[in-house]
Amino acid sequence: MKYSLEISVPSSQEWINCVLANFDQFLQDHADCERKASSMAMSFVAKCPDKTEIIPTLIETAIEELEHFQSVYELMEKRGVQLPKEMQKDEYMHKLIKLCRSDSQERLMDRLLLASIVECRGAERFKMVADNIQDPDLQRFYKTLWTSEAKHGNIFVHMCLRYWPEQEVYDRLKILNNAEGEIINSLPIRSALH
Repeated sequence: MKYSLEISVPSSQEWINCVLANFDQFLQDHADCERKASSMAMSFVAKCPDKTEIIPTLIETAIEELEHFQSVYELMEKRGVQLPKEMQKDEYMHKLIKLCRSDSQERLMDRLLLASIVECRGAERFKMVADNIQDPDLQRFYKTLWTSEAKHGNIFVHMCLRYWPEQEVYDRLKILNNAEGEIINSLPIRSALH
């Protein structure tokens, strides 16, 4: 069952053109994003040990994201691309986190819903890479990632629905999803996932 929303604003042709023109740079950013996604899932485990119903799914998600990181790193090794010495500040994530409410339970809901939106954006962009890149191996790789990210987009909404009423979850998800579209449109185009 699909729980996530469609992203409110599609990524531009300029974005995919930039990625294809600077693909090694995109791989470096992609690797960082997978590392952060794994850490984020584990941070939810640390922050809400009482939410025992979702902990196994969070652990599975963290492991899967770490496996994605390993796969991207292996691709980078084959291409002679190193990990960046420092992770650049992700302005996209920074602006999304600013949308979170301050009450601890509301903040948890917002963080889970934002995780869904970020995964849906990743799925959309990985699909664009798969559809536009010429290398057949990279096409297959990004098609696999696209389906995985789409699944993660559903998982985080499903987690929210365990603890909050459906109407409340989807009202907030719609607000955050629309805000994400405004944020993605406000950022400069670069060869990065966000």
